[in-house]
Amino acid sequence: MVDIPKEITHTGHHPRMAVVWSVLSAEIERFAAGTGATLRILDVGGGSGGFAVPLAELGHDVTVVEPSANALASLRQRAADAGVTDRVRAVQADADELPDVAEPGTADLVLCHSVLEMVDYPDIALDALRRVCAPGGGVSILVANRIAAVLGKALAGNFPAAIDLLAHVDGVIAGRDTIKRRFETATLTALVGGSGLVTEQVHGVGVVGDLLPTAAKSETGGGEALREFELATASRVPFRDMATHIHLLARKPMR
Repeated sequence: MVDIPKEITHTGHHPRMAVVWSVLSAEIERFAAGTGATLRILDVGGGSGGFAVPLAELGHDVTVVEPSANALASLRQRAADAGVTDRVRAVQADADELPDVAEPGTADLVLCHSVLEMVDYPDIALDALRRVCAPGGGVSILVANRIAAVLGKALAGNFPAAIDLLAHVDGVIAGRDTIKRRFETATLTALVGGSGLVTEQVHGVGVVGDLLPTAAKSETGGGEALREFELATASRVPFRDMATHIHLLARKPMR
């Protein structure tokens, strides 16, 4: 199995993201199949390279499509610091411009993390992801979970906001939210299926991490214990469907 980057899984450094990295690690291993082949990875909305640079450090070629010039500047600096500038390409564009900046069928793995919540038309965005993905390639999708947001508001005693989130068709608080929609597992898998991609795995990311007090996460061994808990519960219902984010790995059919 491909090693998960230490800066992600090391105690105190985003332990819940270990779930996503474990899925990506297995996908890379599946693609390489012992040959050590280099993947062509497209990271849509990849920001400053939190995923792109570690993937480049593993030896893969990564193109980051990101609208923020500041984020891309940080990406270039991070890639330079890691010595992988030759493996990281930065493209300034929105997700809806993807057909204009990426050739169809050229990405072995496509990342689309925290993007579908922001675009105007997620179905069109998913169709674009499918088009740029090579036949048999994987698409990694990470989205905000409506159920977690409802529970978070309720546990904080803000029941009116919890009811608003539950009732709104897009799982947001109209006029007060920073994103355009949240998803549930069923709605996400249906949307992905409608795009022509095939869902293979669904995991919850952040089952309890955002609910814990900071002290609990900073205790000796707390980060590692949290990481193990997140990995153990990520695919188990109902824990999966209560997590802060939903992670889905889909595949583009060969035909």
